[in-house]
Amino acid sequence: MIKQALLGLAQLNDPRVRRIVWLSVAITLASLTVLVLLAWEALNWVTFFEDGTLEWLADLVAGLGATILVILLTPAVVGLASSFFLESVADAVEARHYPALPPAREQPITEAVVLALRFTGLVLVLNLLALPLYFIPPLNLFVFYGLNGYLLSKEYFELVSLRRLDRAGARTAWRRGRGRFFVAGLFIAGLASVPVAGLLTPVVATAFMVHVFETARQRALKRGDIGTKNDPGNDPGFGSGGPRAGDRGGRVRGKGEADVPQKTGR
Repeated sequence: MIKQALLGLAQLNDPRVRRIVWLSVAITLASLTVLVLLAWEALNWVTFFEDGTLEWLADLVAGLGATILVILLTPAVVGLASSFFLESVADAVEARHYPALPPAREQPITEAVVLALRFTGLVLVLNLLALPLYFIPPLNLFVFYGLNGYLLSKEYFELVSLRRLDRAGARTAWRRGRGRFFVAGLFIAGLASVPVAGLLTPVVATAFMVHVFETARQRALKRGDIGTKNDPGNDPGFGSGGPRAGDRGGRVRGKGEADVPQKTGR
């Protein structure tokens, strides 16, 4: 797992990936700046007290609270801003480390944005529900990293796996390797909680998860859970499929083999 994390970080020296980093950071900073300015402007239109001093203090506290809320939302904003480019990050990782892989399914930009919006909404709702627990040390650390580690592992696993699997295969792959993927999510949550470094999280997390997913897939190949890499019918869903369409009696036909009816016992 540490090796894959280091490989994910090392991908930052790829010129294609660095360009994506700068684009996502610029979009994120611009979005956060707009959110803070809108929050402060909205507060100028709200009157809490008639007394000038109390009103000034109330505006200050509310403004600081809005700023802190924006900071807490930074990981979600970063993820949403980067969602347009993460497909290219995965392509860059595979081109460097897994050149023998066939071309991945092209993910429509609408699908990527929908996944990012769904994840952002889920993060907001669940973290707001867990907010009271964040004031109870040391329980807050376990809740924060456990919750966000799971959410991040699920998000980046789906981002990577759906490029190579259908949804049924991805669900099977998740069930068979969810412990490993969850640990990867904890790594990602740890990086996301580091100031400034959190801006790099989506790019590094995508590169990291590609390595985690491919390691799990190759181990499944060695165990015989799935076919060989050269088998065009290879289902990388870690043993998710039954007999393929057109096969009889659970037997997989070889290339060029005739469709011969199988004998069945009575």
